[in-house]
Order: sequence, then structure tokens, then C-alpha cells
Amino acid sequence: MSPTFQPGICFEWQYTVPERATVPQLYHDTAFCRDMPDVLATGYMVGMMELACVHGMMPYMDWPNEQSLGTMVNFQHLAPTPPGMTLRVKGEVVEVDGRRVRFKVEAWDDVERICEGIHERVVIDPARFNAKLAGKIEKAAA
Repeated sequence: MSPTFQPGICFEWQYTVPERATVPQLYHDTAFCRDMPDVLATGYMVGMMELACVHGMMPYMDWPNEQSLGTMVNFQHLAPTPPGMTLRVKGEVVEVDGRRVRFKVEAWDDVERICEGIHERVVIDPARFNAKLAGKIEKAAA
């Protein structure tokens, strides 16, 4: 990670909510979810908040030799968003501690603010991570 990646860096990312991101579509294999409102699922929204942070980190990383994984999310889902609306996610790096990065993020749809919270990511060496994962899979298969 570049030494210029530090607190105070701000970023913005946009994403149009697809039909597949709604509660009934995302959880189509769970009967009671098919009857729920056709709005952005909180779980999918969390993923979009994470991707916005990854996007904000990319200019400062040696991709694909450096990547990041989410390790903590703490978001409030404030308002429903129907499919077709565009999310605008704004974030700020609030802490960099070695490989750990903490972000403050907020999101708006076409009408109102829908999310706010904190997210943490850890920078990884993908080759080392994948080797560790392969060892876990091998151990589980034994």
C-alpha cells in the first residue's frame, strides 16, 4: 500500500441497484422472503458499501499483488431503496494502522440518505492468503 494512503482521503462510488439485489430476489430460496418488500436487501447494501471502500483503496494499492478483505461492518440501514435507483456512496479513510484501514461511509439513493456507518478492511498478500486457505480446505477434507 502506498505511504500516501492515509486518513483524510475521500472517495465516491456509484452503483445502480439491480432487481437481483432486492429481498425477494436475493433470498428467493427462502419462502417467507419472497413475500417481503421489493427493496434493496440490507445484506446486499453492505456489500456495496464494502465495494465502495475497495474502489477508494485501489489507486493506492499494487493490484492484484495487494488486495483487501473486509473484517468489520457497522452500518445503519436508514431507508428503503427500490431497484433501478442509483446509490451514491461517499467514504473517508479515518484510520490506517499497519495493514488495517477504517472508513466512515454514507450512502444516498436518488431521494435520501439510506445508510451510514463504519467499515474496516485489512490489506492482504493474495498468494499467502490463498495458500493459507488451501491448507484449511485440506484440513477440513481430512
